[in-house]
Amino acid sequence: MNTVRESDALHVRVQAFIRAASDGTERCGDSYESLALAVARFQAAHVDGYGRLCKAHGSGEVAATFPAVPTDAFKRARVSAFAQVDTPVAFRTSGTTIGSRGTHWFRHTHSYNFGALECGARHLRLSSERFPILIVGPPPAELPDSSLTHMLSLFVQTWGSVLHDDAFFLRGGVLEIGRLADLAQSASTPVLVCGTSLAFVHLLDELGLLQIALPTGSRVMQTGGFKGRSRSVDAANLKDLLAQAFGINMTDVMSEYGMTELSTQFYEVATSDDGFPVYAEPRWARVVPVDPTTLNPVPAGEEGIARIEDLANIDSAWAIVVPDRVRRVSHGFELMGRVPSASPRGCSIAIDEILGGDL
Repeated sequence: MNTVRESDALHVRVQAFIRAASDGTERCGDSYESLALAVARFQAAHVDGYGRLCKAHGSGEVAATFPAVPTDAFKRARVSAFAQVDTPVAFRTSGTTIGSRGTHWFRHTHSYNFGALECGARHLRLSSERFPILIVGPPPAELPDSSLTHMLSLFVQTWGSVLHDDAFFLRGGVLEIGRLADLAQSASTPVLVCGTSLAFVHLLDELGLLQIALPTGSRVMQTGGFKGRSRSVDAANLKDLLAQAFGINMTDVMSEYGMTELSTQFYEVATSDDGFPVYAEPRWARVVPVDPTTLNPVPAGEEGIARIEDLANIDSAWAIVVPDRVRRVSHGFELMGRVPSASPRGCSIAIDEILGGDL
């Protein structure tokens, strides 16, 4: 079987697994372990850097024994089973003044879209009926390589009642707050407002003491970091401020955790006793706290950095490691913030191995 046919077969299997998970049934012939092992072996054979990583660390007959790719590797190497000419979709991490942007290459986004719609429908309480979805962010034409913009555009196309190009309210760096308020307050059905935490802090700066009162049943989805141009707020405070600004309950402000290097998103389901947000994985993804030096799982209940397994990442890296502090709890994983220093030592070693020792 050639690489394309092998990839296509895995996409079919993963989408069937996602569909079975969404139905709450076990009609799919695959288990998580069988799929993870198949995807890991495919990547070890066809993703050059991952093959080197597997040779350096070894792998066995269990998916968990296959190593994870540090997110920084997406800045240094091409993490893909296919050449650039065969991967027309590229999502890139946000640009910074101190480093290069990571790139996640896709041959197509079928499995990405399939999982994003399933997670969005479940956690954002979306149905087949169309309703206003308003995006506090730029349209795809202004940010074509953003995975978040792609996902939000997909939501608008699938469920939104506002014309696609009219659903985005940050254009040319200008927040169209008047148009947003007019559309939101004139709606006769519940509204979903989506945006990054930074965009919402900007909106709060613009609003001041004013309010955009949303219809009953409306909700807000926010994602990303919390530092704005005039102030920074923590997650809980931002939720409170957004609830006040939109005239909704704090429980209707929902947080999403995702990243360019993944195809799957995670949604907040609770707050831990320590005040950290708790996120749940869908059945086709897992988050495992690992030691920052060895990248091995830590004992149950202990803090580690995040090894994230994502079966929908078929053609790149099914398992990545992220310098985010996490801890397992009974109903998901606690997200405890970013590691404050440089990349953990285990991640740096893994990148060196991916690059063949040329770091």
